[in-house]
Amino acid sequence: MRYSPAAALGLAFTLLPAIALAQGKPLPPPSSDVTPPIEMTISMKDGKPDCAPAELLVPANTNITLTLVSHADAEVTLTIPGQFSNGLVLHSDGDLVHVESEKGYLVKRNGKGTLKLRTEAPGKVEYACTSTTNQKAPFIGNYVRKSPNG
Repeated sequence: MRYSPAAALGLAFTLLPAIALAQGKPLPPPSSDVTPPIEMTISMKDGKPDCAPAELLVPANTNITLTLVSHADAEVTLTIPGQFSNGLVLHSDGDLVHVESEKGYLVKRNGKGTLKLRTEAPGKVEYACTSTTNQKAPFIGNYVRKSPNG
């Protein structure tokens, strides 16, 4: 089926609002211009994942770089409620795979990757590291977002 140039242009203008809505609202400016590097190390103990630090402290409403380094002999999925949705993931690369159904990122065995994130408002939630070989025994830690001003 061929469209005339005018019909194609009309179709494009009709779809433009839907495309803009799908991208979501732009994020407000970060609370700080500093992008602190934060590292999480993943290992295995007795067949279960062990993620360090157990209390992951990050500045709230700020862009951060989270480096994930796995020494585990199994793939491990990191989940942090709300952090990997709503346009808060600015970039990801390395040995990471986005796991949509679990709203997390899978780190390949002995892999390394980087997530550039916008953190949410101050608060505290539990994060989990779950091995693909032992999903019934996740590591549970705390993800704490503190105000950059104190």
